[in-house]
Amino acid sequence: MFTIMIVVFVIGYVFIALEHPLHINKTATALLLGTIMWVLGISYLPELVHDSLTEHLGEVAEILFFLMGAMTIVEIVDVHEGFGIITDRIHTTKKVPFLWIIGLLTFIMSAVLDNLTTSIVMIALLRKLIEDKKDRWFFAGIVIIAANAGGAWSPIGDVTTIMLWIGEKISSVNIIIKTLLPSLVSLLVPMLVLSFTMKGSIRRPEKNVKNQYRFELSQGEKNLVFFLGVGILLFVPVFKTITHLPPYLGMLGGLGVLWIVTGFMHKRRPESDYNHLSVNNILTRIDTSSILFFLGILMAVNALQTCGQLAMLSASLDKIPVDEPNKYYIIITIIGFVSSIVDNVPLVAGAMGMYDFPMDHYFWEFLAYAAGTGGSILIIGSAAGVAVMGMEKIDFIWYLKKMSGLALLGYLSGCTVYILEQML
Repeated sequence: MFTIMIVVFVIGYVFIALEHPLHINKTATALLLGTIMWVLGISYLPELVHDSLTEHLGEVAEILFFLMGAMTIVEIVDVHEGFGIITDRIHTTKKVPFLWIIGLLTFIMSAVLDNLTTSIVMIALLRKLIEDKKDRWFFAGIVIIAANAGGAWSPIGDVTTIMLWIGEKISSVNIIIKTLLPSLVSLLVPMLVLSFTMKGSIRRPEKNVKNQYRFELSQGEKNLVFFLGVGILLFVPVFKTITHLPPYLGMLGGLGVLWIVTGFMHKRRPESDYNHLSVNNILTRIDTSSILFFLGILMAVNALQTCGQLAMLSASLDKIPVDEPNKYYIIITIIGFVSSIVDNVPLVAGAMGMYDFPMDHYFWEFLAYAAGTGGSILIIGSAAGVAVMGMEKIDFIWYLKKMSGLALLGYLSGCTVYILEQML
């Protein structure tokens, strides 16, 4: 049964990758895969699986509620035309300058917010700035790479760095000093390559003329919703630090505040206008399919964690016949590759359980970099990638052909820079 679970996971992964040729929705495959994996798991370890299933469902639910809250806040800002404050200041339509603006903006925002929230915000911005779908996919791919790179060097930028920080494996100042340059290189290398190959201009979407609704939002209303929404997103890491409660609670609490404020703001409008601007209506715009995809794929991976397949992988890596530190450089580089296939959270959790290095040991720093940026190699290798894939309906094979090579080149370049830093 142990081996059968691995085989089933691989088959399910192939079906997800071949979604378009097979005409089978990836969300349906992920949900079925998650269910089958736990059915096989209970046949293999019946005494362990019941408690583990409830525990893992709680962990996954935290991510899903965080995602739902962030997506709703972004949609509220979007409906109130708040993103015009940013999009109106981006005047260039040349692809190369636009690439650098989007890449560096995402990199910085991801370190301050987190890679998942930043990806959602940036996709909302790209929809306002780029008409052509395939052009938007290219820049969405850069958003994934930049968001994961930006999250890897910040203690609050990625779930795995948060885990390492809370687990007292890394300190906030040291992780920034040691991994900022490798993370930046992992983004700059793909952007430099694209700067030589990308040509032409982007086409801006035509502004929609409101015929259906009589209202016109004032600039003050747009500004209020934008700054309140962004402020709530920025406050989530502060909420977590102050209260030591999970981030999703801060996100949902912030959504409640924004919901109340916008409700009072529009209470005097005609009913049709009020309904259009209400959060009840905005909730229908949330991409439920991508949230359910998240649920299925994370539960499938958690089944592998519960039944020991991921622990077996970690133990196998530890037997590499190479002396330290080269041995651990190789192990962590491989973990980065594996994190593009399975979720990086259980991989990092497994490493934290296997090794007992002191705080700020190079092992933990390099692990934070590799697990964060390695997920960019495949589109379903990171929370940011899955969110963007769901929002933009990006084809797995398209990303594999167009972006995976660039992400891999950036990842290996960053690995090289980190190792050279340690040697020097």
